[in-house]
Amino acid sequence: MTQTRPQTSDYAPNFAKYVSRVPDGDLLEILENQRRDMLRLLEPLSDTDGDFRYAPDKWSIKEILGHLNDTERVFAYRLLRIARGDQTPLPGFEQDHYVKAANSSARKLASLLEEFDSIRSASAGLILSLDSASFLRRGTASGKEISALALTFLIAGHALHHQAILEERYLPALRIA
Repeated sequence: MTQTRPQTSDYAPNFAKYVSRVPDGDLLEILENQRRDMLRLLEPLSDTDGDFRYAPDKWSIKEILGHLNDTERVFAYRLLRIARGDQTPLPGFEQDHYVKAANSSARKLASLLEEFDSIRSASAGLILSLDSASFLRRGTASGKEISALALTFLIAGHALHHQAILEERYLPALRIA
């Protein structure tokens, strides 16, 4: 399912960093590859590794994974509502409050990874269910207009953003220690 890239008018400027990370190609294949890559990247880590922070004020690996899970759920919910033509403005969410309330550090890393796997499968199923007209629908989320197509790219791009941070800042430090 190769999708046309969303135009910059399809999403708020603060989302450009996520959309730009998504490579060209079949979006469902990209999502599946991400799912496998994330599991391959994090499954070898212990629960102690999952508590690692590369700096005192940064999220732990478990918290990043919990954040990915929550954010993908929010983006998929927005996608569902907008793709179905619901014009009700959707509220934003404060990621730092969600991370704190989720208490991901108290969970097993394997549990968070299983949740990621399930959420990603559900997101892919939702995207697969949409017809071409659904991707063109627009709605409002966080006070900004956004298209359903842009939301599919946000799901992929947000995960790529955090995977890059894990690979650049977290995992090298764990392998040295």
